[in-house]
Amino acid sequence: MEPGGLEWLLVPMQQLVSWGAAGAMVFGGVVPYIPQYRDIRRTQNAEGFSTYVCLVLLVANILRILFWFGRHFESPLLWQSIIMIITMLLMLKLCTEVRVSNELNVKRRSFADFDLNYFWHWSKFTDYVQCVLTFTGVTGYITYLWLDSSLFVETLGFLAVFTEAMLGVPQLYRNYQNRSTEGMSIKMVLMWTSGDTFKTVYFILNQAPFQFSICGLLQVFVDIAILLQVYLYSHYPQKPVSHTAHPASTKAL
Repeated sequence: MEPGGLEWLLVPMQQLVSWGAAGAMVFGGVVPYIPQYRDIRRTQNAEGFSTYVCLVLLVANILRILFWFGRHFESPLLWQSIIMIITMLLMLKLCTEVRVSNELNVKRRSFADFDLNYFWHWSKFTDYVQCVLTFTGVTGYITYLWLDSSLFVETLGFLAVFTEAMLGVPQLYRNYQNRSTEGMSIKMVLMWTSGDTFKTVYFILNQAPFQFSICGLLQVFVDIAILLQVYLYSHYPQKPVSHTAHPASTKAL
């Protein structure tokens, strides 16, 4: 068979691969949160999940969407941010309902109190929504005013992906302090590493803005550093933990 005769088959296959990669990029980021969501619903216990994960990802993805208005990038990356925002809001709603239902005689806190001591520890899901809408409105207005500045747009893009890239650093630092990875899911870290590696390769191959590639590589390095901690601390006696519980993860659990 002549090489040209395979074109009718290769072209659709390449298209299917492209669609598959785009789909994995859009939905792959939320997959680690599905079992966590189901576990919280089943146990009615949200202590193992840090809602600051939601805060970081909401900020990062809102900034990424605003960056898109100044410099258009791949549509799957835009849809990934939208899906991630929806997912984090769902996680926040569940965690807030579970936490409030387990609290007894605790004073209710709200976003309107403007008390920094209780920032992101409010009693109603609507308070988190108000905070997110306020942040979106303020940053959106600033972006509108400075949209013609290439320096501002590029800085905005860097802040978006750098914020997300730093998501694993608290876990890395916590492991270092405790000289232990106890309570951390190794399988989840492996999922981070494989997902972040795929994402970074996708950025490079699709010529995404350079901020995406640089911060994607940074995420992979942080993931590898955490895996190295798992290996190192498993070969040494673990330091006694001074507190009673570890959050399962500050990144994806």
